[in-house]
Formats: sequence, C-alpha cells, structure tokens
Amino acid sequence: MEAMTDVLETEFRAAMRHVASPVAVVTTYAGDEPHGSTVSAFMSLSMQPPMLLVSLDNRSTLLAMLSVGSPLGVNILASGQSDVAALFATRGADRFAALPWSLRDGAPALDDTHAWVATRVGSLVPAGDHTLVLADVIGAAHDTREPLIYHQKAYGTHLPY
Repeated sequence: MEAMTDVLETEFRAAMRHVASPVAVVTTYAGDEPHGSTVSAFMSLSMQPPMLLVSLDNRSTLLAMLSVGSPLGVNILASGQSDVAALFATRGADRFAALPWSLRDGAPALDDTHAWVATRVGSLVPAGDHTLVLADVIGAAHDTREPLIYHQKAYGTHLPY
C-alpha cells in the first residue's frame, strides 16, 4: 500500500507541475517584525463578501504566527521578481533586509509587485499537510507590470496573444 501511495504522490506532483501558477509572497507583521513566505497556492474565494484563500504548509513559521484577525498581505509578484520569490522560499534568510517595503493595512507590502491584496484572517482550516487560510479582503491594488508565473519548476510570465 505504501508503494502505491508513493507512486500517487509522485504522479500528483508531476501533474501539478504542469499547471502554471501565479507567485505571491504572503506577509504578516507580528512581534514588531515583518514575516513572509512564497506561495503559489492562493486564489480568490468570494466576491460577496470579498475573500481570498491561501494554502500554507503546516510546518510554516508564517502559519504559526497567524490567528483569526491577523493581518495578512498577499504580494502578487511581477515578472522581474523571481529573486524575491526565491528569497522568501529560503528558510532562515533575512527576507526583508534588502527589499523596499512598507506597512499597508497592517501587513508588509513589497514594492514593485504586480498586485497587492490586504486581508485579515477569517479562519484557519486544516487540510492534510497544509492549512487553508480563509481571509477577508480589506484592500487591493494592482499595477501594469506582468505577473510572475511558476511552471515546470521555472519562473516566467504571461505573454498576451
């Protein structure tokens, strides 16, 4: 049975690599410090009321800092920000030291992103080895920069037809 589970996990990972995903850095401000992590699993959840869903690994240090009501920023990265994505995916890195950012709606907002969504955590839902963060949108902004996309273990961007 374990071999079947390993095969399924391998095949599922391979299938999901074929899905192009936007890349975001999710941030919060806790203990008088900014915190953040790169994610590709996020989506709009509802327009009435405006809600967003973010999936965080249960081992995530960012997740450990969140509770209902916590500020949560979703920095949707622009095409030239693959280095930012890599930085926020690296454990132990001083992620905010060399980057321009500001505190917006209670959460760190990175400069020069494709889009920004400010939220408050509405609920945390356990889901396998991840936790779904259901967040209430309190603000949003966007820019004309092209989005950063992750596909087949590589960063790229969307090209219009």
